Amino acid sequence: MKIALANDPTAKDMKPEIITHLESRGYEVIDLGWNEEDASGDYPIYGEKIGRFVAEGGAPLGIAICGTGVGISIAANKVKGIRACVCSEPYTSSLSRQHNDSNILAFGARVVGAELAKMIIDAWLDAEPSDVERHRRRVGMLCAIEERFGQ
Repeated sequence: MKIALANDPTAKDMKPEIITHLESRGYEVIDLGWNEEDASGDYPIYGEKIGRFVAEGGAPLGIAICGTGVGISIAANKVKGIRACVCSEPYTSSLSRQHNDSNILAFGARVVGAELAKMIIDAWLDAEPSDVERHRRRVGMLCAIEERFGQ
């Protein structure tokens, strides 16, 4: 299965370890993130890039990393069809998949270390979107908000 990964320069040291971890779980990682040849390291570029990639079907899920996870997730969430969540611990990442059907996980390289990041990723990847009616209804409500505001 493919998984997209995007990052700004703050995650340059963490990214190789995250890629190795994802590959060890059997994922083909599509690296959309900053590299040393990029002129700009602005997180909105990478948030939009991963958002568009996931929304257009390039990969079903994505992981986005910036300093805090907030900026890159805000940028990704501007893309229609994206439900990016910022998580700094495994419980929230798991529930974001189960209850909110999140399709992009974001976290901060300045907030969590690589080992905690792997735990957050594993909890997220091991969770499945819930079939419980109230959760499906709420995800539908989120999609309806997108439609009303033309995103």
